[in-house]
Amino acid sequence: MSITAMDLVANAKQKITEISVSDTKNCLSTHFILDVREPAEFAAGHLPDAINIPRGVLEFKIASHPTFVGQEKADIIVYCLSGGRSALATEALQKLGYTKAISMAGGYSAWTEAN
Repeated sequence: MSITAMDLVANAKQKITEISVSDTKNCLSTHFILDVREPAEFAAGHLPDAINIPRGVLEFKIASHPTFVGQEKADIIVYCLSGGRSALATEALQKLGYTKAISMAGGYSAWTEAN
């Protein structure tokens, strides 16, 4: 039996913390906001002060990105379009030592719906 992408997302969500859109709004000034969507998605709209590192290169880029050098203990909220890529990205970040990374439930779609 094959594992699907959604199985991977469901498994990741069991291992990470998710935060609501309303809680994210309250944390914008105290957390780094990491957008793991593709650059074109980011260019079309993003959360205030978000930093874009696409999911596909996250593990390779995060440690050398100027904002995140030495920030393994920083509060990071990760989001994507719907919450799948951000769940996978948050799990990967935790494995890399970014222990306080959390994922915004529902992603940018939920953010735009709430605003």
